[in-house]
Amino acid sequence: MLKHIPAILTPDLLKVLMEMGHGDEIVIADGNFPGAAIAKRLIRLDGHGVPEELRAVLHFLPLDSYTPKPVGLMEVVPGDPVVPAIWETYRSILSEEEPEHSEIEYIERFAFYERAKNAYAVIATGETAIYASILLKKGVVLPEDAS
Repeated sequence: MLKHIPAILTPDLLKVLMEMGHGDEIVIADGNFPGAAIAKRLIRLDGHGVPEELRAVLHFLPLDSYTPKPVGLMEVVPGDPVVPAIWETYRSILSEEEPEHSEIEYIERFAFYERAKNAYAVIATGETAIYASILLKKGVVLPEDAS
């Protein structure tokens, strides 16, 4: 155990976050996402939801300031009547943790899966909301004296 690191950030997840470089992407996936089938690196956090994991990850992971939309969500499939209420929760978390770099790109379903295949890692959660998977593009950590 270490001080000041939330227990929701497991050793495997912390290692992956530390290994990621500028421009690498990570997916925090809902329970329906086919993470095991497509992930290069799969981190299982089945007992948690996406919002709590998103908040914990964004506390440490900078979003890419060189990309206009460093956050990706799977757009609702045409004809599907679902209105993903969880997206408002994400907007709130993003505005708290990364207010200047929180623009969202809406990605067609199969294009989202392709991006996820190339992501550095996929975090599989137990989130039950649909259209709840979120993709994050890592930015850079500036030197302490540059901020």
